[in-house]
Amino acid sequence: MTDLNNLTCIAHRGASGYEPENTLRAFARAIELNCPWIELDVHMADGYIMVIHDEDLSRTTNGNGKMSDCSYEYLRKLDAGHGESIPTLAEVLSLVSHRARVNIELKGHGAAEPVCSLLKELSWGPQEFLISSFDHEELAQVDSSFTRGALFNRRVDSYVDAAKRINAKIIILDRRLTTRTEIDHAHEAGMELWVYTANKPKHIRKLKALGADGIFSDFPDRAMKIASEG
Repeated sequence: MTDLNNLTCIAHRGASGYEPENTLRAFARAIELNCPWIELDVHMADGYIMVIHDEDLSRTTNGNGKMSDCSYEYLRKLDAGHGESIPTLAEVLSLVSHRARVNIELKGHGAAEPVCSLLKELSWGPQEFLISSFDHEELAQVDSSFTRGALFNRRVDSYVDAAKRINAKIIILDRRLTTRTEIDHAHEAGMELWVYTANKPKHIRKLKALGADGIFSDFPDRAMKIASEG
């Protein structure tokens, strides 16, 4: 699943360093930059799979309240930045249209089944997706035809063992948790280790030198440039 000298570059919430995160503008910008992967976050709201990071609306939109308490009609009226609406997952996939692979991060409870159902309805191959989550119980509900990515934001005894318990093939670590030892352990287990979020060139170069398999960046062009360096 790797690209560019074995380093996968993932546009974090789209090219969110340039455009409002998790909007069609951000995903379109990532595609314009020829990024091979985009990452996005999904919540269930009023029966729809909505692409947004937070359960609370106040940080990334001009709305208030929790996603799960709001109607679809209300959510669609909100400004998610530069006049953009909160998109649905179906809208994002229509925009991407096989021009990049997609990492879907499950937020909240109950997203695994509707996300997998939608993906199976489309003419995409399972290899075009990675489904990830910090909620490993939810991630375990993902259809086995899709690759699972186990996210971690704190230290555990063994990332490899935790990932194996839910049949995840990719470990995704906070940059501050990432060491060569953890990367080597993942490789010894036949897994990849991806890292979030690296925006400064010095951090990207360090992770590349450590042997990370993937790097999430708000500025994916920076990661791709460094990945292509000899």
